[in-house]
Amino acid sequence: MTRASTRLKSSDWLTAGLDALSELGPTALKAEPLAVRLGVSKGSFYWHFRDVPAYHQALLAAWRDDSIARLPDLMNDGSTEVARLRNLAQAFAAPDATEPALRAWANSDDLARAAVNDVDDARLAALQSLLSDIGIDNPEMARILYASAIGMTSLGNASPADHISAIGSLVDLVLALR
Repeated sequence: MTRASTRLKSSDWLTAGLDALSELGPTALKAEPLAVRLGVSKGSFYWHFRDVPAYHQALLAAWRDDSIARLPDLMNDGSTEVARLRNLAQAFAAPDATEPALRAWANSDDLARAAVNDVDDARLAALQSLLSDIGIDNPEMARILYASAIGMTSLGNASPADHISAIGSLVDLVLALR
């Protein structure tokens, strides 16, 4: 069954947009290329979204809300406070392909920048909370861990496993300071 023979929901368009953004960048986030990608007419796009800017707003809000909603599960992933901190930092060091594309888009788009900033603020608060639980109250440590984790995605020749291992080592170093 093709996409054209099924009724699309707005969430289908958002998923397609995140995939297109990851593969091609923000220029792919227009009605026509997305409709071609989904095998439907662009009228379907306009059924769900008033215009392309409204679509961008919905796409960014969906990514932001989903990223923030996952934080409690990530913060509770582990049997000890140290394991939870390590797992959270490592999750940030190996994101899906969407996040680097969103961060790149945020360099030139105010709406994307606001969504990324909201996610960054929530993640920094989560890291700071876990660090505080361990007895490290310096907020700079959360920034250092987070900046290191998200910066790893720009290291082109390293694998996600390399990123995870490196951020784990940084967590160990931070913990040795307490």
